[in-house]
Amino acid sequence: MAELISMMNIGKEMARKLDSVGIGSAEELVRSGAERAFLKLKERYPNVCLVHLYALEGAVRGVEFNCLSEGRKRELKEFSDFLKR
Repeated sequence: MAELISMMNIGKEMARKLDSVGIGSAEELVRSGAERAFLKLKERYPNVCLVHLYALEGAVRGVEFNCLSEGRKRELKEFSDFLKR
């Protein structure tokens, strides 16, 4: 879990939640990708939101989530909105 915490945008609480859904390392997060990780989190923690998805994407890419391109943010928002249906 310490490895997850060392990733950009991932704090202790997010790392704990990721670990609880079977993503216990940075390698596992990168391999699963932001969307799949978010989906797992959403199933267990229904209150995770779009900002969490942005944070996961930023972690996977190694950038601050607010540096994601507008196009990528739009794609992630569409994915998040789709899950709400």
